[in-house]
Amino acid sequence: MTAYRKHARDGTLAPVLLWWVSFLDGWLILDGHDRAVAALAEGAEPPCTVLARLPEEAQWRRTADAVAEGHAERMSRLSERPAGPGTERQRAALERGYADALAGLPYDEAPTPLWPPADDA
Repeated sequence: MTAYRKHARDGTLAPVLLWWVSFLDGWLILDGHDRAVAALAEGAEPPCTVLARLPEEAQWRRTADAVAEGHAERMSRLSERPAGPGTERQRAALERGYADALAGLPYDEAPTPLWPPADDA
């Protein structure tokens, strides 16, 4: 525990793996219980990575792939132009736009699936 607390103080603590469970209306720690306790003991919020199910993942993936393809095409066209004073500014604007487009995709978690208990009859 002492080593985890030192990492928490240094800001080098590995993230805690979380999963949102909708029917519990709360988080479930899948990995990193000790790291979370160490960070909290040091008065810090533990770094976290969230495992989530995306609703309609196939549609989300198609949209993300289309955004990535369009970005690659625009960056390719930009690299074919002769370098000028505004080229780096245009490249930075395209990168910001790409990041904003991906960040704007819906990331809401889908409900956690439930199955009825097995019939032991």
